[in-house]
Amino acid sequence: MKKILILTTALAGFAYAANAEEVVTVMSWGGAYTKSQVEAYHKPFTAATGIKVISVDADNPATPIKAQVEAGNVTIDVADVEFSDAVRLCDEGLLEPIDASMLPPAPDGTPAIKDFIDGAIQDCAVANIVWSTVVAYNSDNVKGTPTSIADFFDTKKFPGKRGLRKSAKATLEMALEADGVPASEVYSVLNTPEGVDRAFAKLDTIKDDIVWWEAGAQPPQLLADGEVVMSTAYNGRIFNAAISEGQPLVVLWDGQILDFDLFVIPKGAPNKDNAMKFISFATDTQRLADQASWISYGPARKSSSALVGKYIDGKTDMAPHMPTAPANMSNALVNNFEFWVDHDAELNERFNAWLAS
Repeated sequence: MKKILILTTALAGFAYAANAEEVVTVMSWGGAYTKSQVEAYHKPFTAATGIKVISVDADNPATPIKAQVEAGNVTIDVADVEFSDAVRLCDEGLLEPIDASMLPPAPDGTPAIKDFIDGAIQDCAVANIVWSTVVAYNSDNVKGTPTSIADFFDTKKFPGKRGLRKSAKATLEMALEADGVPASEVYSVLNTPEGVDRAFAKLDTIKDDIVWWEAGAQPPQLLADGEVVMSTAYNGRIFNAAISEGQPLVVLWDGQILDFDLFVIPKGAPNKDNAMKFISFATDTQRLADQASWISYGPARKSSSALVGKYIDGKTDMAPHMPTAPANMSNALVNNFEFWVDHDAELNERFNAWLAS
């Protein structure tokens, strides 16, 4: 009887250990981007801590957070979101605050708060990458060489369908840039009724030629299949299609819109402590540099830049493909997250009405 009792107790302990497996659920954008995170963050994190990372994807990870928190049924521990969404969700009380003092210093001891790029650490969010929305084209399907954002809207000079993200953000800015508004003045113009009208008037000129996309994996596919000849896209997705898959896709850096992606923790995350551990690990100097070897997004820490080397093919230098490379910044626009926090609802309402008209 005693042996049976000991055996039963041991089995019960084993079952408890199995059920109590440490996990953290991380939601991202899918495709080549999630792949870069799995290789640079998830696998090393599990190896270092024993905590299993469950990876899930969404077209926009910010979208499920509000619904889950308000329903009291949060299944996400960490989400990768855009800057304006991180600030908005934090302001609405839907995110856990993140103490920047928990973030590891740079290798030389510089505190994280000074090592991250300005704006990369927010009350409820920590940035991991700098990325951009760019125009890309398929060189096999375009006669001539597009050189400016204006060429995207010139269907006479460059005939064919255009791919655009089904969202007001970035779309309206690019329309104004193509209409001759200098990058430094885009948001002041867009902050007026006349500026909004001007952006939509520019979009009217190509409305019949637009193919709308919603997920980051779509533009490279649309370009590769010849469904569009040019498309807005996330720069890293085009890099992956061109370098890794050998597609004849070219990035047009003129008019690019720079942005951050940041890690956030939804309010009531079931594995909050593990989420904090994951963010601290994933945003250290080496991990951010490692991600840049999988996709052409710039690391959000200054100390990571010197560690960025070649792509995983062992021959492609990553630096020239980064949105922040000096040669790519001549007419770059930095996303104004404060503008979109204030105007996202009204401009998307106007955008959706325009789509339906």
